[in-house]
Amino acid sequence: MGDQYVLADEENMRHYGHDETEHLLFLPEVVLKPRTTGEISAIMRICNRDLLPVTPRGAGTGLSGGALPHLGGVLISTERMNSILEIDERNLQVTTEPGVITEVLQEAVRAKGLFYPPDPSSRGSCFIGGNISENSGGPKAVKYGVVKDYVLNLEVVLPTGEVIWTGANVLKNSTGYNLTQLMVGSEGTLGIVTRIVLKLLPFPKFDLLMLAPFSSLEKAGEAVSAIFRAGLIPSALELVEIDALRIVSRFVDSTAVPVNDSVAAHLIVEVDGNNMDVLMSDMEAISELLAQFGAGEIFFADDAQQKAELWKLRRRVAEAVKTSGYTIEEDTVVPRAELPALIRGVKALGKQHGFHAVCYGHAGDGNLHIRIKKEGTENSFGDEEMTSALRELFKLVYSLGGTISGEHGIGLIQKGFMDIVFADANLRLMREIKRSFDPNNILNAGKIFDR
Repeated sequence: MGDQYVLADEENMRHYGHDETEHLLFLPEVVLKPRTTGEISAIMRICNRDLLPVTPRGAGTGLSGGALPHLGGVLISTERMNSILEIDERNLQVTTEPGVITEVLQEAVRAKGLFYPPDPSSRGSCFIGGNISENSGGPKAVKYGVVKDYVLNLEVVLPTGEVIWTGANVLKNSTGYNLTQLMVGSEGTLGIVTRIVLKLLPFPKFDLLMLAPFSSLEKAGEAVSAIFRAGLIPSALELVEIDALRIVSRFVDSTAVPVNDSVAAHLIVEVDGNNMDVLMSDMEAISELLAQFGAGEIFFADDAQQKAELWKLRRRVAEAVKTSGYTIEEDTVVPRAELPALIRGVKALGKQHGFHAVCYGHAGDGNLHIRIKKEGTENSFGDEEMTSALRELFKLVYSLGGTISGEHGIGLIQKGFMDIVFADANLRLMREIKRSFDPNNILNAGKIFDR
């Protein structure tokens, strides 16, 4: 690769030893920055032969510790694999390398009138390869689905160094086991993705955005389910609790949304499509419905600048609240009608265990992000008291028909809770899949579960 792409100095070890997960740091022994599939294949053959632990890493924006090199060893960064290889306008597909920033890919296809909908909050910095590893979602998932719904085919370097394509560049494929979908969301434990073929859509011509305040967090949650029961499908439906809004408004120095003690939460509602009359009718119906659940005066974004300001507040929430001491983030998901019960339970657990929590997230698909601040506790990982509180939270989530991660993955910090949502047989099958791909257990070992 060249000496400049083999790093072992302390500054680089510390940089690549953390991601956005809590305040955790694990130093690798060497960082490698390959440029080609062939280089990654050669690296993996050496590591597999000599039983060296390998941690693959994208942009380092993960929130579950999936890219943390907790076993030391070799860290492989995909940052130099950053080319969009082909935009196929005839077939509405794009072929890309994993180190392309998600927003860069979105803007490149949009310039040709095409649309790649998955848009995690960190889209301006996260890599498309990391999105594949975590099966990322974002606000648009409520209408358009998540990453798995757009992946057609993947080139993957296996832990042994072998290179495979997982599927075909087609919309339908019933040819054997679906290795493509197995790789999506596998958190870098089964192979390293080196090329990606994604399905695209035509870009919608219009979108409308509104902000609805609620005096009750629970009423806001109830309104979410009511929108879909009425047959309305927003392109985004986000919830931001007032405490989180206060923090992010200060963080980005914005007064776009009034903050006062009479408001408990806001819903951000977007619709998109190609017929403005239909969109206006949908917005009117949604606003009338929200009023039935106690929504206050609804604000309609009149232009692109106002829309951008509202989305900036939503997308910067996680960064803002972490900076303010809410270092522990949980990524729960429940059936959307159960959001009020989940919110009640979170607040009750906070009182019981002495922590403060703020809630925000993709309410339209029941995916609630819970940020926790507890005096003297920066990390949940390795903290017995916080681990006990989180176990109660995840049992509540499971009792409501949900699960412990909607889009951030299990990684290092959630693996101790997998027994809550899976039977022994489920975990046995997952371990056997891992052994089939990685018989020497060298690739991202200790993530999702211990061997």
